[in-house]
Amino acid sequence: MKKSISYFLTLFIAIVWLVNGLFCKVLNFVPRHQEIVATILGNKVAPNLTMIIGLLEVAMFFWILTKIKAKICSTLQILIIGTMNVLEFFLAPDLLLFGKLNIVFAAMFMVLIFINEFYLRDRKYF
Repeated sequence: MKKSISYFLTLFIAIVWLVNGLFCKVLNFVPRHQEIVATILGNKVAPNLTMIIGLLEVAMFFWILTKIKAKICSTLQILIIGTMNVLEFFLAPDLLLFGKLNIVFAAMFMVLIFINEFYLRDRKYF
């Protein structure tokens, strides 16, 4: 049971990275993401940097699915999500989907990643 829950959580987590990276940033279906980058780092770098961030998020999708160095991957995800959301909370709250409440959803996602990796995964398989 634990293994199948972890399998579906891992898939869900990976898909969140794919959707945010590919659709929201690379394909620019959600221009708000580029506006956030522009607000924090400037209009000049926003288009290219948003594309790079999106491509890195797509890479994270693949890394999660490979399960290579899964603890490092999960820790990095938590650090990235935490850092990104703290910056957005203070520097661009008006552009966030749920405003300052976004940080609550980010925290829940970080806890989900932590629980999945450090409590639910069967150690003999990962």
